[in-house]
Amino acid sequence: METATQECPTQALALTGLRKASVVLITLGPDLSSEVLRHLNRDEIEQITLEIARIRHVSADVREAVLAEFNQMVVAQECIAEGGIEYAQRILQQALGPESATDVISRMTTMLQVQPFDAVKSVDPAQLLRLLRNEHPQTIALVLAHLPAERAAIILSGLDAPLQTQVAMRIVNLEHASPEVVREVESILQSRLATTGSQNLEPVGGVAALAEILNRADRSTERAVLDELAARNPEVAAAVKQRLFVFEDLVTLGRRDIQLVLREVDGKDLALALKGAPENVRAILFENMSERAADALREEMEFMGPVRLRDVEAAQQKIVGVVRSLEEAGEIVISRGEQDDTLI
Repeated sequence: METATQECPTQALALTGLRKASVVLITLGPDLSSEVLRHLNRDEIEQITLEIARIRHVSADVREAVLAEFNQMVVAQECIAEGGIEYAQRILQQALGPESATDVISRMTTMLQVQPFDAVKSVDPAQLLRLLRNEHPQTIALVLAHLPAERAAIILSGLDAPLQTQVAMRIVNLEHASPEVVREVESILQSRLATTGSQNLEPVGGVAALAEILNRADRSTERAVLDELAARNPEVAAAVKQRLFVFEDLVTLGRRDIQLVLREVDGKDLALALKGAPENVRAILFENMSERAADALREEMEFMGPVRLRDVEAAQQKIVGVVRSLEEAGEIVISRGEQDDTLI
């Protein structure tokens, strides 16, 4: 057993969250505390009850300080749920003053991990596609810009071709999303998705975001979006292409890098991918194989006969995925645009 808790109010604010929660439950009494515990999981119950058992006494000053902080946090959470972070900040500033309000909001944001579209990120992409496909392109763009690129790619691929381009253009043009706009878009999905409020302005969208999404989209989506972008805005299309690595870009890799890629690629995928590849891509890959391996690959391609374009594109996308994985692992270097890729 620990000795009596005798912290002064300023020390009380430095107590652990577990100790503060224990003080609140002790103050509430056994009846109310038991009701609270029913909403916790087994591990949380064990931790908090053990902490309560360790506390022998709680001074009035410590109890008052902890309860005051608890009240502030409850008010902050209610305000965040009602109107978001900025609304909570204004209310708490009026009640506590700017410094205390900022401190409470900072702690609440950390605790709640308030992020735009947090609930959306856990939704199945197919379900989210059904929710979004009839929304305004700007709404879809804002949501996709906040999603992990893999999920955003699935949704972008599921949109009709004209809508894909409209959404892609809006992702490029997104710079910052205001909390008000984020809350408005979140409210559109409110019937199915839980929202957690908003944050201060944060960078979203842009050329990099679209390129990241297209890097993970299927080949037909990638081509359709880039072709339409090129027709509408050649400069934007060029900027996006600089950040992409497509199958035809294999010719830009060095010999060593190409050989590393070939070692990681499945032979059947390579044969299928080359069925629809430009001659210069075929040539450079064959050049980096042994004569025996090249002959075997040519035989495999002939044996396949006619193949579907979508199967070829899927195989090419697998190889692009290998390239990107090797780049992420630092094993190969991909030259992009006019960057200085001099090795030192």
